[in-house]
Amino acid sequence: MNQQKIILPGGAGLVGQNLVVRLKERGYTNLVVLDKHRANLDVLRQLHPDIVIEYADLAEPGDWQRHFTQARAVVMLQAQIGGNDYIDFERNNLTSTHLILDAIKAGQVEQLIHISSSVVQSSADDFYTQTKKLQEQMVADSGVPCPILRPTLMFGWFDRKHLGWLSRFMKKVPIFPIPGSGRYLRQPLYVGDFCNIIISCLDNKMSKGIFNISGHEKIDYIAIIRAIKKTTKAGAYILRIPYSVFYFLLWLWSQFDSNPPFTTQQLAALVARDEFEVIDWPGIFGVTCTGFDKAIDETFNHPVYGRVVLEF
Repeated sequence: MNQQKIILPGGAGLVGQNLVVRLKERGYTNLVVLDKHRANLDVLRQLHPDIVIEYADLAEPGDWQRHFTQARAVVMLQAQIGGNDYIDFERNNLTSTHLILDAIKAGQVEQLIHISSSVVQSSADDFYTQTKKLQEQMVADSGVPCPILRPTLMFGWFDRKHLGWLSRFMKKVPIFPIPGSGRYLRQPLYVGDFCNIIISCLDNKMSKGIFNISGHEKIDYIAIIRAIKKTTKAGAYILRIPYSVFYFLLWLWSQFDSNPPFTTQQLAALVARDEFEVIDWPGIFGVTCTGFDKAIDETFNHPVYGRVVLEF
């Protein structure tokens, strides 16, 4: 049993929910999750009533900062991924980071692990990319020693935004649209593998380094969609439609939904044709790389976590 306090700001999302499961499996018992998504915090409470779970707007100073006293480590997970309002990205990716770094310094926290993103090296120019670049630089300039992990597109249990949302949408509609040819290179990363990397950083008290954590298999977007369809046994027909039509449909959707699941900015990032560095992270961190087909099966067919759906 490991009773050292580990704080997970933004821990009710995809990585955090998966990380809590795996930390507990490794014997970590003193976990503190801070997040402002009430519905997803409720899901976490139902699954893990034995850990500290607290609502907190990390972009505002508050009582949540008390947790950083005598904390062993912080895994900085909070992130605004989608949306159409830059202010949301600024608050949740930048303002929150500034306040967390201040709390880390004031609490003399021993270790920080910063979860950045592969988009900091992307040719995309959207709100997420812009603010994640600024966030990483803020952490690097803070003087707080930490490893910086840059994952590519992740999938796994509790995925409410990426492949998880696509799988649920596929089950609801007779036709599943694909923009253009659909042959856009992706390097999807299984979140279970990524969580094991984070735990390796914790166990080994890693304090420096920037690591590009890419999926080891390069797969076209349309091949990912076909794999989801096969694994989930969805009946939707996969239909390619012109990029311009797909863009217009996303724009139209955004006129009626303030928080759409997929935006025109994300569409532009999808077709940007970025290819990210593949390093030997299994060797560096001493973890296993799960094959894509096995990871997809674990994602959608796990008897417990494969059925849990977070709120978008």
